[in-house]
Amino acid sequence: MPVSRTPGLRPAVLLSCSVALLALTACSKDDERPPAAPTGVTAQSSSATTVHVMWKRVKAAEDGETVEAYEVLQAGKKVKEVDADRTMVDIVGLRPAADYVFTVRTRDTAGNYSTPSRKVPVTTLTAPAEDGRPPTRPGPPRGKAVGSRAADLSWTASTDDQRVVSYDIYQGNAKIHTVDGEKTRTVLTGLRPDTDYVFTVRARDAADNHSPASAPLRLTTAQGEDGDGGAEPADLRASVRKNTEDKAYYLDLSWTPPRTDGLEAEYQVYLDEVFVTTLAGGDDAPGGRARHTVNLGMEEGRTYAVRIRPRLPDGTWGAFSTERTVTTGG
Repeated sequence: MPVSRTPGLRPAVLLSCSVALLALTACSKDDERPPAAPTGVTAQSSSATTVHVMWKRVKAAEDGETVEAYEVLQAGKKVKEVDADRTMVDIVGLRPAADYVFTVRTRDTAGNYSTPSRKVPVTTLTAPAEDGRPPTRPGPPRGKAVGSRAADLSWTASTDDQRVVSYDIYQGNAKIHTVDGEKTRTVLTGLRPDTDYVFTVRARDAADNHSPASAPLRLTTAQGEDGDGGAEPADLRASVRKNTEDKAYYLDLSWTPPRTDGLEAEYQVYLDEVFVTTLAGGDDAPGGRARHTVNLGMEEGRTYAVRIRPRLPDGTWGAFSTERTVTTGG
């Protein structure tokens, strides 16, 4: 949760440290640990001059400090800062048809910064010919709550004299998600349990013309425990075994699929930050889990960092699972 602020006052944790030198010394020592870097960072070109950057919410640091803000960096320089309750932002004023690389870092209430997230490259769209005509209004959205923390939305496509490049999803007056213009369905995650929501959809073309908002869709999430609802595989387990026949090492994976009502059908597997394979759904395993096996070859004593992510119904990739480390022959 974001820290409440009053103009002219510093966060309470810092104020308490200033009471006495001894307290200041102890508090400063406790506050030196940086927060975790954001994961699941993606960047999508929404127009010729705009990129939409998203990431997964970071929980409080182990030393108890609260996440205060996120900073978006372009080529290592800060271009945007948002409060801790936001996990996406539009970067505007970019050059058409240009290559950019974005990272995101976390700042806690003690002023500690995380290392930057993994680098995410993106290319802005080509600038269209002069275009002052917006896309048509999307058809009325349809949808349902998926458990207590997600919602499945779909709508009828808009039309444009050039083409629709993206759809923006709004919760009330706030834009909370963007999908590619060829998609008319998405799963929204990170919602709160037992909460009423109102969603609308607006189409956008490459000239940044926006359509009128669609009719509103009202729904209520189910009751459940509060917390993050990122669309990432949970409880990833990884182990290595050696096949006695071909002498190769095999990586056995199992996980709990994200709460997207079973709509995701593909997963990507990464080893040491490198994509190695795409699998369709994963085999069924007991307890509602999925599983898959990857051939690692015959090299002994090799250590791998493993993580996976799902493809969501809107065609985008969801957040990465927790990373696991395995060693062949270990």
